[in-house]
Amino acid sequence: MIRRPPRSTPLYSSAASDVYKRQVNNMEIVQGITQACKKLNSPVILQASAGARKYAQGVYLVKLVEAASSLTEVPMALHLDHGPDFETCKDCVDSGFTSVMIDGSSLPFEENIEQTKKVVDYAHKYNVTVEAELGRLAGVEDDVDVSAEDAFYTDPAEAEEFVKKTGIDSLAIAIGTSHGAYKFKPGQKPQLRFDILEEISKRLPGFPIVLHGASSVIPEYVEIVNNFGGNLPNAIGIPEDMLRKAAGMAVCKINIDSDLRLGLTAMVRKFLAENPSNFDPRGYLGAGREALEDVVDHKIKKVLGCENKA
Repeated sequence: MIRRPPRSTPLYSSAASDVYKRQVNNMEIVQGITQACKKLNSPVILQASAGARKYAQGVYLVKLVEAASSLTEVPMALHLDHGPDFETCKDCVDSGFTSVMIDGSSLPFEENIEQTKKVVDYAHKYNVTVEAELGRLAGVEDDVDVSAEDAFYTDPAEAEEFVKKTGIDSLAIAIGTSHGAYKFKPGQKPQLRFDILEEISKRLPGFPIVLHGASSVIPEYVEIVNNFGGNLPNAIGIPEDMLRKAAGMAVCKINIDSDLRLGLTAMVRKFLAENPSNFDPRGYLGAGREALEDVVDHKIKKVLGCENKA
């Protein structure tokens, strides 16, 4: 079983601050994240995208997270990211996920409400929490691909109505973050719409708000990737001081994926370049796992504030 609080006290609320959310695809990623969370006594949401479910199959992910939960004993959730429809969310609920996201942000407002309410009604019968989204983030993440022209900010009035009509447990909003490693152009000043976040928090006091696309795209790992054969020019992320500010407001769950991928990939590339005769996967994957754990350690301590909140 995956250790978690009951749905009436969702994981992000039990932390009394932000919960670290990371995308998981394989054993090393699960281990790196959960080892850091155990060391720092931090709750965690392990998240599977549509791409992760295709790559690893849902049952493998469930069993990996169950194993991690039994070894770490910190509050933990396995969460579906950007579920495209009711059927996908239902399948995850039925297969052991403890949280799902239904993403109807591309739909007209009333259709988004209708679809989301259907997922909520089903998931809550099985003590599974539900996240939804209003507004659209630009960028690419697995099957989610939104152009800058199609992105738009969340409307606070719609957010209030949406939460009240759907009964969701958390709401992902769009205030200027974006998916992927290219969130801003060189010379562009990063900006988040904290005024929108503040207005939503006034309309929905105490309600858990979620930020997607919140990686900082850590420069040292971008440099390592590029130095060892990679090609990530002008990769720019969200400044960590902005994430800390959001964490001090209504945001209770921050989604970070690209930083994990960068840390893992950087050390795999470096290990293989420096050890050309080594073909043992435990060597390069172990190096990647160690870097990933360091990234999680840093985020928990310096950005999210969820150390000793388990």
